Amino acid sequence: MNSIDIDVIRTALDWLGRGHRVVLGTVVRTWGSAPRPPGSLMIIRDDGQVAGSVSGGCIEDDLIGRVARGELALRLPEATTYGQTAEEVRRFGLPCGGTVQIVLEPLSPQSQLRELLSSIQNHKRVQRRLDMATGLVRHEPALEGDRVGFDGATLTTVHGPRLRLLIIGGGQLSRYLASMAVMLDYQVTVCEPRTEYHEGWESVVGVTLSTTMPDDLVLAMHLDHNSAVVAVTHDPKLDDLALMEALRTPAFYVGALGSLQNNAKRRERLLEFDVSPEEADRLHGPVGLNLGALTPPEIAMSIVAEMTALRRGMDLSGPLSNWVGSQTICKSC
Repeated sequence: MNSIDIDVIRTALDWLGRGHRVVLGTVVRTWGSAPRPPGSLMIIRDDGQVAGSVSGGCIEDDLIGRVARGELALRLPEATTYGQTAEEVRRFGLPCGGTVQIVLEPLSPQSQLRELLSSIQNHKRVQRRLDMATGLVRHEPALEGDRVGFDGATLTTVHGPRLRLLIIGGGQLSRYLASMAVMLDYQVTVCEPRTEYHEGWESVVGVTLSTTMPDDLVLAMHLDHNSAVVAVTHDPKLDDLALMEALRTPAFYVGALGSLQNNAKRRERLLEFDVSPEEADRLHGPVGLNLGALTPPEIAMSIVAEMTALRRGMDLSGPLSNWVGSQTICKSC
């Protein structure tokens, strides 16, 4: 669950506390091209106020009207589907014949939103199970990341800590990379033991600056499968320290800036530090997708694009892989 959804939960609790009737909508299934993925949340207040989105604007107005008229989720959860016919696709502006199924849940104390928010804020991953027949909610520990399951009787959603990104180095590229990652809802930590690179980081919102040595910081962060590490210092004494530990973790992405030649040398060095060949093969280097990037912000964009593609399960073996654009920063690096 990302911070946008957390804001939706907080807003719902505020509205409930002020005596409003509130309905929570969750995208549970999509067919074809759909504007919002499963798990997207929206809340509708009794006076028509909304927060969040389930379609990017295609069907919100219709949902607001139906909820206000008591046609949906008046007392118990209810599922509704948009885009089942060509007429509906045209009427609601759904793209490319897309179909969206949404579960609408009238919120109450038994919805346990406050307990859910507390768990998320305490960095716990929680599975929320909604019984469609009774509206009762049960929370259980969850080991998986974002997941939505709906069989008509039970809606299961998994919520938990946001994605994490550890950036090794505090130079110019790191600032762009950190800012973009924050917008993508990562908790960002910049590891920079060199004091000459500390200036200005205190003004970068949502980023934590650490002066701990990279290998110690990787171990202290207990990286999991929602974590990513990108090394951009060009200094093997810093980058390699982080990489040798990060490649042993379940982190879904570990990358390093540099040319093809220098990344080949880096892999050779890592093998000398008892990194296994399988672990070394996990290293993304040169880092980022081949977007034709030349400037630091463009290269930062290529990095977050590759991270996003991997997290979404995309096949990167095609023409956008094997990026050598990081040589544009330093052709000898």
